[in-house]
Amino acid sequence: MTEAKRPRVPREKAQEIILNAAEELFYQEGIHAVSVDAIVERAGMNKMSVYRQFSSKTDLILAYMTRKQDVFWQEWEESIAKHPNQPREQLIQFFADLAARASNEQFRGCCFINVAVEFPDPVHPVRELVCSHQKRIRDAFLERTTALGAAHPCELAYTLILLMEGTYADSQTYGTDSAAIRMVPAIVEKVLDQALPN
Repeated sequence: MTEAKRPRVPREKAQEIILNAAEELFYQEGIHAVSVDAIVERAGMNKMSVYRQFSSKTDLILAYMTRKQDVFWQEWEESIAKHPNQPREQLIQFFADLAARASNEQFRGCCFINVAVEFPDPVHPVRELVCSHQKRIRDAFLERTTALGAAHPCELAYTLILLMEGTYADSQTYGTDSAAIRMVPAIVEKVLDQALPN
């Protein structure tokens, strides 16, 4: 008796299934540690289906990173929207929300930092996407610190970026129940107030 053929999955649905599987594996285990075969198995599809949607593993990684970019900016906008036209409160809120996410047991740090470590070549397309994302983050922080009226907005923006990245790192070094993570919003509040001109 021959095995029944699987019904053909529509292209957009197939892409979503494959990308969901890749996202789970890439984020939890790292990109180089995850083979296309592992993604195929997690997605419940054959390898031909994966390569029909993504011409290479690099294309799949870029799609994963693009999705992660979208998530980051959605979270950023949600934090900012809670305090319209109040840059100080917007920044504190962003870090309060970040601390809450970083305290989740499933949190595996910043996927962009994780990927940057795995792709040291500065001209690799994946690394270029990471750099582009980080520059956009710098610009977003600089816009807020300028609106805040900080004496040195660029210096403050970089300080906040380092606090953000430190939060990511702390969650992975000391665990998501780290006391330092819970203190981040209060630390940011003090940093902001000290950065304002007298």
